[in-house]
Amino acid sequence: MDKTQREEILKRVRPRVVWRGEPPLGAWYTEEEIEAAVRAIRDSLDWNVGFTGPEIEEFEEAFAAYVGTKYAVAINGAGTGLDMSMMCLDLEPGDEVISCALNFPGTHLAIIGQGGKLVLCEPDPRTFNLDPEDVERRITPRTRAILATHMNGLSVDMDALLEIAERHPHPKHGPLKVIGDAARACGGTYKGTKIGQKGWMTVFSFHTQKLMCTLGEGGMITTDDPQVAERLRQLRSFGRGVSWGTNYKMTKVQAAVGLVQLRRLDEMNAQRVKRAKQRTELLKEVPELTLPYEPPGYGHTYYLYTILVPREWAGEKRDRLMKILAEERRVGCVVANPPTYKSNRLIREHTAGQEVPRAEEIGARLFCPSLHPLMTEEENEYAAAAIIEAVERVENE
Repeated sequence: MDKTQREEILKRVRPRVVWRGEPPLGAWYTEEEIEAAVRAIRDSLDWNVGFTGPEIEEFEEAFAAYVGTKYAVAINGAGTGLDMSMMCLDLEPGDEVISCALNFPGTHLAIIGQGGKLVLCEPDPRTFNLDPEDVERRITPRTRAILATHMNGLSVDMDALLEIAERHPHPKHGPLKVIGDAARACGGTYKGTKIGQKGWMTVFSFHTQKLMCTLGEGGMITTDDPQVAERLRQLRSFGRGVSWGTNYKMTKVQAAVGLVQLRRLDEMNAQRVKRAKQRTELLKEVPELTLPYEPPGYGHTYYLYTILVPREWAGEKRDRLMKILAEERRVGCVVANPPTYKSNRLIREHTAGQEVPRAEEIGARLFCPSLHPLMTEEENEYAAAAIIEAVERVENE
């Protein structure tokens, strides 16, 4: 895209409102989802039926088959699911859980909330996922688990983490547990498998911003461990008469919609990936930008389109770039995510003294300009043109 083409498209296409960096509706609905919801509601009107029925179990079975696991447990949200994953560890005082410093705070709050010691790990500088070499350096005899976030839609190197977990068993509990946080990566792939197939368990989100959505909230946990699956079902439904639990259940109407969204997930992701790769093609000649990376054998979902600015632009110049994009071109951006202790006091106090300089640097350089699968090709060209123009302005200021 040369300068003349950029100027022409910037004049022709201008958003009516600022495109959100993380759009409020990540997937999209069709009449099929609406009909499924209405049908589930109508089926519930009989006072001998109510809002009970087979939809939740059908959704679980379909999701497990899609991911390739034996079990899937539907829940009311990924935050709940992360809490439940930590509950299943039965953490004791001093037990440690390693997790990447670049993360959504809820992931780390789940560790702290269940009495674990959060051990921050450096990210890989190209994938933004936790760096296996740094994970291994931070393991101690107190390490119980690795909580691995599939960052912004790209799978963690699960094979490397599982090998590390086997090499460094806990003295009492055996091999470390590898737990996946796939809130942003539903439908992504890793070496011929779906994200969620590998590891002790994996937590998914169906929140309104995510890659598939069950009426605004919802989630799923996948596992091959029958004891874990039963424990999760106990936790979500008041213990099922045998243990502690509460109400973490998904609703029947959500599950009915989820079945439709799941059938359409690959289609929606394919359209998102298409837009992301078009954008990469448009931006590939901009030397100041480091564009998203997809290792061989991985299938990125591009939940967010993550870009790095040069090291010397970290912080102030990066922020200036985003300000130009949002205020002058209506292309919103989000920083997803800086180290969690930057925005959360509890995490900051809990991790005082821990050092993750690489995460600090990357967190000050990354930004994610708006991307959605329903963007037209012309709108995507506009976003790319706006980014190129903003980069040139910051470079010349």
